[in-house]
Amino acid sequence: MKKFFTSMPFILLMGVVAGILFGLVSNEAVMNVVVTVKHVLSQVIMFCVPLIIIGFIAPSITKLGSNVSRILGVAVCIAYISSIGAAFFSTAAGYAIIPSLSIVTDPDALIPLPDVIFELNIPQIMPVMSALVLSIMLGLAAVLTKAETMIKLLDEFQKIVLAIVTKVVIPLLPIYIATTFWCLTYEGSITQQLPVFLIVILIVMVGHYIWLALLYGIAGAYSGKSPLEVIKHYGPAYLTAVGTMSSAATLAVSLQCANKSKVLRKDMVSFGVPLFANIHLCGSVLTEVFFCMTISQMLYGAMPTLGTMVLFCLLLGVFAIGAPGVPGGTVMASLGLVTGVLGFDPTGTALVLTIFALQDSFGTACNVTGDGALTLFLTGYTEKKGISEVKESGDIF
Repeated sequence: MKKFFTSMPFILLMGVVAGILFGLVSNEAVMNVVVTVKHVLSQVIMFCVPLIIIGFIAPSITKLGSNVSRILGVAVCIAYISSIGAAFFSTAAGYAIIPSLSIVTDPDALIPLPDVIFELNIPQIMPVMSALVLSIMLGLAAVLTKAETMIKLLDEFQKIVLAIVTKVVIPLLPIYIATTFWCLTYEGSITQQLPVFLIVILIVMVGHYIWLALLYGIAGAYSGKSPLEVIKHYGPAYLTAVGTMSSAATLAVSLQCANKSKVLRKDMVSFGVPLFANIHLCGSVLTEVFFCMTISQMLYGAMPTLGTMVLFCLLLGVFAIGAPGVPGGTVMASLGLVTGVLGFDPTGTALVLTIFALQDSFGTACNVTGDGALTLFLTGYTEKKGISEVKESGDIF
């Protein structure tokens, strides 16, 4: 019970509740302070975005590139295809469902927020898209030139950035989210949109189950083996992921569940499950896409154009591979896309972070359970290609 009250979803939920309650009773004098605090926190958080992009993406590319092989290439490809497939599926669902939701976008009905008392501007070290291009080019160049020193430096930099995220960004998020909902409630928008948030979370959970059924169906058809023989063992892993909100933290249980299956090769379980726990985040991607479309309609009066969403989905698949398997890893690593491609302002970004975090347990559970389907696909691939099974997955390479 103590872990529940100290968990990130509970803390964020309390921030949301506190922000809504205080927003209902605050006057303009109080809002002057709240708006200022929100501005300062947004500057600190947004300053960290380019660092997060470089720190997560570039080292991940070097780690993947240093282990290039046929099976690894197939694994990365199917993980990417699954992620962007989930993203496009979510996009199509968004265009079909979101217009029918009761989303009010009348700005004239909102109470204007007071001006910021103290404006502290902290410019980013570079634009987010520049950080994305730099991280990709830096990672690939380090692999091509076998720059071992640079690879080690990037790995150390990733640890530094992860410390910044865990020690600075994440502790500030509940306060930032509370001030965001404080402002939205004072304006009058959140009280109109709260039912929509709850409906959207339920829609996304249904989307998770549909995508898992599709993944297992394709993997079963390709491998010629029953997908039920895999998924029936994944109950403990699913429940563990709901509790931990981390694919990495659930890894031990996932390996136990996958090893119980009679149709999965043991060497592919040892190789595939740990790999997919870090690069296959289909549930998180599906969730983020639908939430971003909903928030765009809610705050800006329209969903992003189809061309923008296609670019966002394709790049998000790359970020999903590079994101760490920790709570909120996908959305934190892809903040640059949310701001750079979709054009979200700090308020929109805060809303994405909030509702993503509130359902992150189920997105992670979808990721973990989907890893079993991709491992089944790998099993079918190795058997079709006549690759002999080995006792240790490392012997393949």
